[in-house]
Amino acid sequence: HGEEMRFLFVLSSVAKNEKILTAELHLFRLWPRVTDGPKRHHFCQVSVYQVLEKDKPDTPGGKKLLAARLVSLQTSGWEVFAITPAVRDWTEDESSNQGLLVTVQGLGGSPLDPPPLRFASGRGHHESKKPMLVLFTDDGRRGASLPTAGFPDLKPQAPDLPAKMPVPKLGRSRSTRSLDRLKPCQRHPLSVDFEEIGWSGWIISPRGYNAFHCKGSCPFPLGENMRPTNHATVQSIINALKLSEGVSSPCCVPDKLYSINLLYFDDDENVVLKQYDDMVAGSCGCH
Repeated sequence: HGEEMRFLFVLSSVAKNEKILTAELHLFRLWPRVTDGPKRHHFCQVSVYQVLEKDKPDTPGGKKLLAARLVSLQTSGWEVFAITPAVRDWTEDESSNQGLLVTVQGLGGSPLDPPPLRFASGRGHHESKKPMLVLFTDDGRRGASLPTAGFPDLKPQAPDLPAKMPVPKLGRSRSTRSLDRLKPCQRHPLSVDFEEIGWSGWIISPRGYNAFHCKGSCPFPLGENMRPTNHATVQSIINALKLSEGVSSPCCVPDKLYSINLLYFDDDENVVLKQYDDMVAGSCGCH
């Protein structure tokens, strides 16, 4: 009935070796109903229970309290409840997942009729307001790998080129490109928009980030500011002295990489926050 809501989240995509650090239930609080007469209530009590007995949660031992708090009836927005113990139970024993029970009551547990507080459900409300289970997990690896199949449609064929290529005029653009190549190896900004690269369908937040990229020359002799490896130093000498055919000068590449956190939908449409390593070029060097 109106004072209670039941939720069941499928956790099949959470690997057995993943440790649940924190689990949260996110519910969107709708604007209160307009009722006749003066408003008697400014707050109500919202309680979240782990259901232990699916068919009879109201019997003794049928449910376990996870979180309870007073919620204002004057505003709308997200409410977040910590439900870590329940999700840990569910990942250890999948059959124990009987869902969650959310109750709305007056102060001191008194019934409210009709309940002045409503949460958005998965049906009949905008997708962005539907209930969410947010998991913070650790799978023991340094960081997660990005999906390899999540790329936009990349057409391998070359575009149709004119039969006769126009001869570029010697102008500023060419000289600028030449100067770019002459500049020493250094880090430059690189703005990544997840929508543009076709990943906005599964990444919720952030919408993009600064990945940085490395560009520039690695001329002989390599100074310490170029952060060269010993191998790069040797290769640079061989290239400069032309001791071996086909050996190029060292390349300007990232030599330190940092991670970022991504909030995304998993296969069961749960919301997961995970650390992805090697996403940001922290510094550049000649390698």
